Amino acid sequence: MRCLSMFICLQAFTVVHSLPGHHLHGRQEKLVQGQAVKPNDILAIGIQSVSPSAGAPSDTGIYKSALETKGETSVIPYATSVPSATSTMKLSGSKKIDLVVAPTPTVVASTIFDAPIGTAKSASGIGSQSDHPVPRKGIVGQTSPIGTNKFYAGFYLGDQANPVWTHPYSLQWSRGTGNAKSWGLSVSHVEANQRIFGPDATANPVRYYINPIGVQSLIFSAKELGSSTSLTTDTLTAFSANVNLLTRAGSKPAISVPLVQGMGFVTAIYNSVTPFIESSVYFKTISPLKSPKKGVSKYRISLADGKTWLLYATANNGTGLALKNSSSTRLAAPGFFSGTIQIAKNPGNDPQHETLYDKCAGSYATTSSLTGYVNGGYGSYSLTFKKGGNGSPLLMFALPHHIESLSPETRWGLTGLRLGTTVKGAATAIVGDSWTIVEPDLPNRIGFAPWNPVSGSTTSLSTFAKAAISAAGASELSQDIDALTNQDSMYFSGKALSKYASAIYAIHDLAGNVTLAEAGLKKLKAAFERFATNKQKYPLTYESAWGGVVSTAAFVTGDVNADFGNSYYNDHHFHWSYFIHTAAVIGYLDRSWLSTHREWVNNLVRDCANPSAKDPFFPVSRSFDWYHGHSWAKGLFDSADGKDEESSSEDAFLAYAVKMWGRTTGDRAMEGRGNLMLAVLKRSLRNYFLLESDNVNHPANFIRNKATGILFENKVDHVTYFGPNVEYVQGIHMLPIVASSAYTRSARFVAEEWKAFFDGGRVDQIEGGWRGILYANLALVDPKAAWKWFSGPKFDPKYLDGGASLTWYLALAAGLGGSP
Repeated sequence: MRCLSMFICLQAFTVVHSLPGHHLHGRQEKLVQGQAVKPNDILAIGIQSVSPSAGAPSDTGIYKSALETKGETSVIPYATSVPSATSTMKLSGSKKIDLVVAPTPTVVASTIFDAPIGTAKSASGIGSQSDHPVPRKGIVGQTSPIGTNKFYAGFYLGDQANPVWTHPYSLQWSRGTGNAKSWGLSVSHVEANQRIFGPDATANPVRYYINPIGVQSLIFSAKELGSSTSLTTDTLTAFSANVNLLTRAGSKPAISVPLVQGMGFVTAIYNSVTPFIESSVYFKTISPLKSPKKGVSKYRISLADGKTWLLYATANNGTGLALKNSSSTRLAAPGFFSGTIQIAKNPGNDPQHETLYDKCAGSYATTSSLTGYVNGGYGSYSLTFKKGGNGSPLLMFALPHHIESLSPETRWGLTGLRLGTTVKGAATAIVGDSWTIVEPDLPNRIGFAPWNPVSGSTTSLSTFAKAAISAAGASELSQDIDALTNQDSMYFSGKALSKYASAIYAIHDLAGNVTLAEAGLKKLKAAFERFATNKQKYPLTYESAWGGVVSTAAFVTGDVNADFGNSYYNDHHFHWSYFIHTAAVIGYLDRSWLSTHREWVNNLVRDCANPSAKDPFFPVSRSFDWYHGHSWAKGLFDSADGKDEESSSEDAFLAYAVKMWGRTTGDRAMEGRGNLMLAVLKRSLRNYFLLESDNVNHPANFIRNKATGILFENKVDHVTYFGPNVEYVQGIHMLPIVASSAYTRSARFVAEEWKAFFDGGRVDQIEGGWRGILYANLALVDPKAAWKWFSGPKFDPKYLDGGASLTWYLALAAGLGGSP
């Protein structure tokens, strides 16, 4: 029977490589029987050429062109009603004042990610609950809070069948789908020619480009897996997680795959099961190759789509792994295997790349850790990878914004191996156990005052400008601040609070009208108190199922979209940024206020930007992704195209708010983190979100959109969840316009975008608050035109959105040189 089986198996492929007959027979017999063999014994198998299948290879995948709107509302992100003054503020004359805080000191912090901001569960007055509507599906052994907005969420949300992107690879639980009908974990790498463009593919610019999902190039599976297979995750951190396939719920993992962002190999750890390597693209040839190092078996695999992959197997007992094709979709081992199987794509079947993979085979990252340092205008951060395997050099992939700013020591590990990513250009392989990335231009000199990279911060304005700012301020601060900030949305309430904070700062420091500023500050503090005592319409609660502070809006109303999905961890960095900024201004103007409000504000920072795993109640860096260089807005909502971000400017505003809160409170580590985040964002936004004409990380026929719109992990769509209007799509990447906007939005980009969409009077065809946002953005490159419009007779308050202040816009334009 054994001989017959071997005969049938040998008939399925053509043996090209052969050994002398008696050696061939003996070694093949051992391979078929599953007896222990040495890695080089697999050469006896020879090259296996698979006959073409009758069916078509599944190499096109699925494209999701529609937006998935669960958790996303169609509400324009600002209040559209125009407030009016409700009282007349009779104030005494102004007087000259001193700055409350001395000029910016040099910030030196060498451990900006080590110490926790706090270790208490939540601030006094914030409620608590132990459950959440979204179950922690398949998550096991996790005692620390979970990163709700991280890349691996597809493995614990919904039916656990959506892809997870580590870049340049993606992984997906096959769940019996595809040509292979596998229950294993599929691995995919898509190339630029697999994208589709639309809705008019001939347009320039196209509105979107999309990469396929569901391409099951290679699949880690096992004979023991089937319809009873269960998927779990464990050890979820800010940069990594383990995903496990179990033969049935409750059993020990049959296959475990460590997921680490940028991993050079996809590595599966097999635990005494019979390996299957499968493909829905179909196998073409399978070539066993000479072992590159002790204990490692090697195969070169060509698929029906013409792509070449390498496979390396390292058995715990040092033996080889024999794989034979049993069909066009399956390679099977003859018996149980314990050890690692690694796969990697070799673009162009390049022998130099193959040599590099050989060098690093057997080693893999299991997780990574983050450290950082700032000293004045200089900063750096390091990603250090924990390594498993045989001790070989570690291979990891870096994104374009990393490559731009690697330290000289890290550059020594750069290689010529590059693989395309879905939406961030080409990833470059680096050999090394850690990377250090340098940011030599931190925004440590930016404060609350208007700033640009040429003249710096400006606090001295003309008498004419001061009078205009005071007049606008007297009107705005006469509004019913308490009522206008008392909304049923933390997002809208925060925007309103921040608006008045900016106005009060401008009146106080720039116009020098301390009396008016003090009157407004009193009203602002009273309005803020509603939230600090948790007496807003939908109070906050700390929920311990995932670990974070959320609005109770969705729990009370039953509407998952309430407050933009805040209750499900959507947009926390957007929402909390406005409160943190407001608190920074209040504390700047009234130091005595800090002692009673620091803990409440710090809770918001901990929820979205916790720096340390020593904080037992919040995940590390829920929003900001230190690998990608920006935040992800989507929380506990399943998505076929992964996480996304719609507003890069509000992402930057969170970093700015954290920086300024750290400065106000004297927390040098927090201020340093904010400065470093802003510097990283400046770099990543230029590479991926704000597209100058020479951008190389997006397709050439998309660049003219200038701003990406919504950037997902797998596609980019020049649109917003609330509409396709050009002012929406460009404007959501502008607001709010603050002192740091000129740092993250380069003058070149602003000028190119203005010319593309808004010059020649086109801006004046736009209605509502978006027109004010666009003119405030214009102040970054043409402050005189912005000042003329905001101070001119044609200005109407209807052109201010609910989070914008005429007082601040005038101060901004004047501070940048726009006023007489």
